[in-house]
Amino acid sequence: MGEKIIYLDNGDTTRIDDDTLDHMLEFYRYSYGNPVSLHNLGIEADENLAKARASIAGHINADPGEIIFTSGATEANNMAINGIAEYMKNKGNHIIISSIEHSSVKAVAHRLKAEGYKVDEVKVDPEGFIDIDDLKSKFKVTTILVSIIYANYEIGTIQNIEEIGKICREKGVVLHTDAAQAFGKLRIDVKKENIDLMTFNAHKNHGPKGIGALYIRKGIKIRKLMEGGSHEFNLRPGTENLPAIMGFARSAEVAYRDLDSNNSRITSLRDRLIEGLTKIDHITLNGPKGPTVRMRLPHNVDITFHYIEGEAILMHLSLRGICVSSGSACSSKTLEPSHVLTAIGLKHEQAHGSIRFTLSKFNTEEEIDETVNNVTEVVEILRSMSSFIPEEHSELLNANAKTFYKNKNEEE
Repeated sequence: MGEKIIYLDNGDTTRIDDDTLDHMLEFYRYSYGNPVSLHNLGIEADENLAKARASIAGHINADPGEIIFTSGATEANNMAINGIAEYMKNKGNHIIISSIEHSSVKAVAHRLKAEGYKVDEVKVDPEGFIDIDDLKSKFKVTTILVSIIYANYEIGTIQNIEEIGKICREKGVVLHTDAAQAFGKLRIDVKKENIDLMTFNAHKNHGPKGIGALYIRKGIKIRKLMEGGSHEFNLRPGTENLPAIMGFARSAEVAYRDLDSNNSRITSLRDRLIEGLTKIDHITLNGPKGPTVRMRLPHNVDITFHYIEGEAILMHLSLRGICVSSGSACSSKTLEPSHVLTAIGLKHEQAHGSIRFTLSKFNTEEEIDETVNNVTEVVEILRSMSSFIPEEHSELLNANAKTFYKNKNEEE
């Protein structure tokens, strides 16, 4: 791992902060008791667990007793949707989700549909914003849950959750939001925004992998999915992963302490990247742009490079030490086009030509400029080899680019 890496896949996962890692090691080495044990190490562990829970709750204006620790956002999404569906099945069987949810929401909802529940998907506009009128039209007397992603993991669109929450509260319907991409990057107030259930995790914000949480508003009841001990307020049995929880709390503390300065700097880098990449011919910036760019995650850039495959761009950039993702990171090994990109109106071939760049506080201007230069060159090379470029855009068939590999081989 000695070669230089430019890491621009922070929407997938992030490098852990050194301070957070050091903090976690204390709990692996010295404070390793089980929080349910009655001896000194157990009591100490229980006290630290309570402090971490209170700290994390404070960042979203929740009460400590409303935070349930999980193995990550996927488990929390499953717990929320399955838990509500099971607990409220005698009241209704109708669930509403958006068309751009993460697979851990979409797949659960569609499995429930196969089991007899009714599931409707709300449309989004070309920038990924929820169609509020379409949402309102889908409520029924049997509606028990609405699940709308807080900020999209692929195109960076930030929803108006406060407005959606107000609508759901007026309808008496539970609102769940997947905030895995928003927590640590945006200020969230679960009370002000009328959120009933919220999923979030640590590893998107320089914290450890394998730890997340589900916020459950006081008064909201869900069916527990596993049997065992009475851990996590009798909702999630199993010994808590205390070192990871302490890392979760520390990384959240750092993220919110430095939120404004980090977001300002990362947004500047993001805009520099967008400016450089949009100089390439025949590209489309996906997600909020222009007047609505303020409703885009500060670290997110998603670009469609027409007439070439995103996977080819990804592999070429990887060979040059630049890490990006093609479509959503969780489905990048499939041949299916991104459902998020098709939901905003892209054709299958356009969705396949899309690359997501996601930045972090560790990136620099020099890395952004180097990335722009490399992407520009890679796109030129790949387009010179493409058989899909229409005649009216034949200027993309650059004869100089065709000789790239020949010259490179001769040099070697």
